[in-house]
Amino acid sequence: MTDARLRRGRGSLAVSFFVQGVTFALLVTRIPAIQDRYGISDGLLPAFLAAVPILAGVASVMTEKVVARVGPAVVLRWAQPFVLLSLLAVGVGSELWQAAVALGLFGLAVGALDASMNMLGVSLQRAYGRSIMLGFHASYSLGGIAGASLAWVGAHWHLSLFVSYLPVVAVLLPLALVGSRWYVAGGERTEDPVAPEESKGSGVVFKLLMPLCLVMTFAYIGDSTVSNWSAKYLQDVLGSSEELATVPYNAYMVTTLLGRAVGDFGVRRLGATAVVRAGAVLAALGFAVVAVSPGAWVGIAGFTVLGLGLSVIVPQTFAAAGRLFPGASDAAVARLNVFNYVGFLIGSPLVGALGDTWSYRGAMLVPMVLVLVTVVYATSFGPRAARYGGGHERPRTVDVG
Repeated sequence: MTDARLRRGRGSLAVSFFVQGVTFALLVTRIPAIQDRYGISDGLLPAFLAAVPILAGVASVMTEKVVARVGPAVVLRWAQPFVLLSLLAVGVGSELWQAAVALGLFGLAVGALDASMNMLGVSLQRAYGRSIMLGFHASYSLGGIAGASLAWVGAHWHLSLFVSYLPVVAVLLPLALVGSRWYVAGGERTEDPVAPEESKGSGVVFKLLMPLCLVMTFAYIGDSTVSNWSAKYLQDVLGSSEELATVPYNAYMVTTLLGRAVGDFGVRRLGATAVVRAGAVLAALGFAVVAVSPGAWVGIAGFTVLGLGLSVIVPQTFAAAGRLFPGASDAAVARLNVFNYVGFLIGSPLVGALGDTWSYRGAMLVPMVLVLVTVVYATSFGPRAARYGGGHERPRTVDVG
């Protein structure tokens, strides 16, 4: 595979991550508006939020089978437009069942998209022979910032969901379709597996993958708390306006972008274990600040610190799975991706239930503790991760920029 083709593949995949960041941010930052539009009660809202990751997890498992036949590029090429159209559908309806159908379709499409997108990222990182995975997720964060900013505009001008979503979909849908022409996998899988006997058969030994699954779950419990509850927390607990309530997710995505922009360099210099541990500690600190916040701006500061901490964990978890099972990285990523949705499935209803029965401030302490537990599991990212991305990097497969 030529260097130019790999560069085009890397650029087009970065665009895909960006588009998904915009799309997801436009959904989650307007949850209060979605709730009002469809008359979804506070008691029913956690069920709606839980349905999306459940369906996404099902789609991720199915994607493993589909990818084995057609490859991740084909799945991603068709999943992304479907996600965008599903977002638009959320803004069209007025009945409760219409919200359920639109969010259900969104969940199914997102599951296929997330799995295939990260499969391609892991494959390209292997071809580059150095850490680039955080860069893809930085593109996602940049998209999240753009999406949250657009959501702020919609809230500020009191635009309907459909009016807010339509121009964005009209721009991003052609962009995603054109960019998909250059999707490429990274070529041959040349890394040594953990042990020869562990790479035979199905190629994925769940016992070895389990620590990474737990890290992924804890990280997404934290991330889902921010994406699904930050706006509501600021508005209902800290007394902010609807307009200001869109800011925490935006601030979170800004520091997520900053962390991921420098994260690959940190992994190469310090190793993935040190970077993941530092991220977990920062994320726990952010949750603590949110829980004790006396007002909206301190709460926003807490969510800002959270972004910097959580930013490095998820990309490095996908990368570690690819290194652990180089002969079956697509399968490993698809199975690991399910725990993305396990985290969302646990996190959103858990925070909602604790908020209703106890307090939303107290509910913030649960993801704080779980994310802090990641410090213990950070050993799963090295020494193989350090060899791959740190000071003892293996020889590059290709020399690309």
